Amino acid sequence: MNAIEIKNLSKSFRGMYAVDNLNMTVPVGAIYGFIGENGSGKSTTEKLICGHLVPDQGEIKLFGKDYSDVGVRARVGALIESAGCFPNSSVWANLYMQALNLGIQNKTEEINRVLKIVRMEDSAKIKFKSCSLGMKQRIGIAMALLGNPALLILDEPINGLDTDGMRIMREIIVDITQNLGCTVLISSHILGELEKIATHYGIIRQGRLIQELSAQEMENRSRVFVSLKTKHMKEALTVLQKRFENVRLEEEYIRVYDVDDAERIVKYLLENGHSVSEIEKNKVGLEEYYIELMSKKEVEE
Repeated sequence: MNAIEIKNLSKSFRGMYAVDNLNMTVPVGAIYGFIGENGSGKSTTEKLICGHLVPDQGEIKLFGKDYSDVGVRARVGALIESAGCFPNSSVWANLYMQALNLGIQNKTEEINRVLKIVRMEDSAKIKFKSCSLGMKQRIGIAMALLGNPALLILDEPINGLDTDGMRIMREIIVDITQNLGCTVLISSHILGELEKIATHYGIIRQGRLIQELSAQEMENRSRVFVSLKTKHMKEALTVLQKRFENVRLEEEYIRVYDVDDAERIVKYLLENGHSVSEIEKNKVGLEEYYIELMSKKEVEE
């Protein structure tokens, strides 16, 4: 069974499609990285899944049931755009009001549980307006976790955070999936951070999902390359371009793509009078993969 199954989903505003015949599958237990440029339809898709918007057409199933089913709706938690808290109320008070709205019975126990998950058990008395951006994002996640949902939808939760804030957020999301068995759909523009935790990816462009793949499939498709430095970079670049098909000068390094035999490259340079001062083997990461995919789509269009 999949946590989310979407078929032929469309949503338009004033005659323009924000989501256009979209198909999408999120496996149970996945951390699904939802990727796309601004205006590509990510937030609209998330709002449709949450029931905040009504689709023009298409089907949304959550855990095998229609998304409008009351029972399945209770299994979904979401943080989209902002936490929606009262600024002059404490963290605890905001969580308590949300617990009341949800009709949770053991409110104190449940609030303590979610505060511990987001590592804010010592910040319960702080007013929401006094919290940092990272804390506010974690409070939003805590609110979404009230009632122990099986599916958590997070819209850009790491954007704007500092390095430590992003690390904490990554660890919390991984804990949620591993310890709570919760499926997470997360969108983000910070692809380097998303790459560290996602198990699956969906890439959306102009309202359509153009590619869906697992992290392992992404790894298998990623191009390998060798990065190196020499004393005379331009001359060495010219030499390598005569021998290898895809050689570029990028970020102060010579990169030889689709080749992972560093020894062969070093030997060839030495034979042509160039010694190597730095060299390492790499794979194209998620960000580079995404940029390359978008470039191909632009050419096709």
